[in-house]
Amino acid sequence: MSPVEIACDESGSEGENLVGGETDVFAHAGVGLTPEAARACVREIRARIGSPAEEYKANHLLRAKHRPVLEWLLDPGGPLAGHGHVHLTDKTFFAVRAAVTLLTEDGTDEMARTLHRAGPAAFGAERWAYFLAAFTSVLRLRPRRGVTTSPAEFFALAGELAVVPGEAGEIVGRLEEGAARVADYRVRLATDPGLIPVLDPLVPAVVHTVRHFSAGGTPVAVVHDEQLALTGERVLQLKATLGHRLAGVRFVDSRSDARVQVADFLAGVARRIASDALNGRGDPRLTALLKSFVDTESVWNAVSS
Repeated sequence: MSPVEIACDESGSEGENLVGGETDVFAHAGVGLTPEAARACVREIRARIGSPAEEYKANHLLRAKHRPVLEWLLDPGGPLAGHGHVHLTDKTFFAVRAAVTLLTEDGTDEMARTLHRAGPAAFGAERWAYFLAAFTSVLRLRPRRGVTTSPAEFFALAGELAVVPGEAGEIVGRLEEGAARVADYRVRLATDPGLIPVLDPLVPAVVHTVRHFSAGGTPVAVVHDEQLALTGERVLQLKATLGHRLAGVRFVDSRSDARVQVADFLAGVARRIASDALNGRGDPRLTALLKSFVDTESVWNAVSS
């Protein structure tokens, strides 16, 4: 069976910097348009917006004066209907879930949701943010910015929070059992170039994108905007994970492929719409329009969504 090409791009990528970065949502979009249909979509967007810019980005669509164009793009009768897919990641929840699943033997999404919901109130917003930043620090061998914490310092902090009464304190107490797992992970991170970092949401998002478009049995060939995080070793890991579903991955400059430009539009507007919703300033109309594109397995805290 011949593979179908799916064009992909992302928005909000800051690698493993999940807490305290520029963005709080990571969005990865896949678009199953033909090259001709994608070029027609880009031409129509340019005609409707009328900007002289050489390259259009999602921020053009997000301007208030271009709201009708954005609604047209996301509409059930629009050019992306049945052809677009978005995997969303709430970065803070992703970090909490990573802590729960890596540091405990039987961590669940429900446990992570409970800790994510209760943590700020139980420990104070600043202390909670520092704790999450400390966790992400110990899982990065060379943190570039923000909190820099040793494993010993992190687990000492976990011990302090574990005595706080309530569900949050109890769950953090469970995290204290994970010192050996952190040590093992850091060794593998230093020695295995193909290891997928547990804090990087990109590779899991690509996996979900491929699974979505290959659900009918047709293998997927990914055409992705240039992305340094998708190294050759990590592409091999993707192939090992996805098997026959993934026919290959190739990288292009988004300016040379209209399909990737459309994926860039979808990822960018999805990130902004989702971030607004996450922070209590969501636009009901845009949120409803985006919903039909969003992967049900997105890393999202159901309590806050």
